[in-house]
Amino acid sequence: MFKLNVLLVIFILLLPVQPAFAQSESLEKLDTIADEALQLVKSDRLSETSQMLDYFSKQFLSLTAHDNILSMDELRIITAAHNDASKAVGTASLSLNEKISNVTKFRLVVDAISSKHQPMWTEMEGQIMETFKTTQQAVKTKNVEQFDESFNKLLSQYNLIHPSLKVDIAPEKIQKLDAKFDFINQYRPNLLSEKESEQELTALQSDLQSIFEEMKEDEADPSLWWVMISTGSIIIMTLSYVGWRKYKGNKESVNTRKEQND
Repeated sequence: MFKLNVLLVIFILLLPVQPAFAQSESLEKLDTIADEALQLVKSDRLSETSQMLDYFSKQFLSLTAHDNILSMDELRIITAAHNDASKAVGTASLSLNEKISNVTKFRLVVDAISSKHQPMWTEMEGQIMETFKTTQQAVKTKNVEQFDESFNKLLSQYNLIHPSLKVDIAPEKIQKLDAKFDFINQYRPNLLSEKESEQELTALQSDLQSIFEEMKEDEADPSLWWVMISTGSIIIMTLSYVGWRKYKGNKESVNTRKEQND
């Protein structure tokens, strides 16, 4: 009877975790479809890419229709990225690189939603920071052409991960980054002649670097820790209780024998 009660307690405590596994499975399926769409567009198989994006849309509606696995913000972000990707793939006037860029942006968003820890967009840290160095060097040497080329590349890289940032980063931090990018872009004709221009870039670099650092600091899944702690506590309590019952039983047995001998 005691063992049955312990198993029942363990089962009840683990019940809240089960929906999380179901949600994870649904999001993993969407993530796989998004990845297949990206591989197809990279191979210039545009018709198949469109079909895969349509398939994602159907699966997305099916998986999210009844279960609240996504927040309203996540639904809005992923829908916007999907619409942009579908539109880009179907637009003949866009180059293949532009189509790939839009589908990549969509792929990163799906990954950011399905993988809260170390999402794919964080892997672009090295590329972005390298572009920053080139941009800062252009400012130091007053090279307008190099600055325009480097900063345009930086903007492109930032736009690629921007929707994903909305999933993982606080809105006020993104607004701060957006404001700095907009300021530098708006005043870029006069930027190289301003003494503060290099400071503006350094401040932007620091803010963006902190975003990547923030994601590195939170690698452990809280739900996993909850399961480990809960299960560990149950085991400890169970073993302690079993030990106490055994000790009590032995003590009672000894007392009984003493009484019989007396």
